[in-house]
Amino acid sequence: MNVKHPLLEDVIALLSGTAMVALGVLLLKQAELLTGGTAGLALLLSRLTEVGFGLWFFLFNLPFYLLAWLRMGAGFTLKTFISVSLVSFFSEHMEWVISLNRIEPLFSALMGGLLIGVGMLILFRHQASLGGIGILALYLQDRYGIRAGKVQMALDGLILLISFTIVPVYLLLLSVLGAVLINQVLTINHRPGRYNAMA
Repeated sequence: MNVKHPLLEDVIALLSGTAMVALGVLLLKQAELLTGGTAGLALLLSRLTEVGFGLWFFLFNLPFYLLAWLRMGAGFTLKTFISVSLVSFFSEHMEWVISLNRIEPLFSALMGGLLIGVGMLILFRHQASLGGIGILALYLQDRYGIRAGKVQMALDGLILLISFTIVPVYLLLLSVLGAVLINQVLTINHRPGRYNAMA
């Protein structure tokens, strides 16, 4: 159910949702964990290059805005662009406000996954997203009848398969655990009829 939120609520939601996602990404990054989607690609390449996660994440999402515009409309695309830009900025400058000297990878997987999931849930409920592969999957489903879930799973699996060559197995397994938590948060909470708000 799409709910029309006042502008102030949208602003607060985009700021809080993207801040949660950026903090979750920081926890994953500190423990050298990965995740799926464009965020997973950005984390992977930030480990292999001198370029940070934020810039990779921003660049990877650029090709998907046209698909977002065609499928979801201008409002969704603008909010998604703002959300991606904020996550990119926050994740690159998180060290201004927080410094982590030690973190257990299991905790990173659990808390990072939950924070990213809740952050994405907030964005979804305000008709925004973090763009990327999810938009491509929805477009392919609409255009060619290929199930979005299968596309998403195949591309995420490919990212994790590539990661297998550079990430120790136990970190890869914890990365999968974090990704499962993200999806569970969304599956449980982002369903028709589950969310009703005052217009």
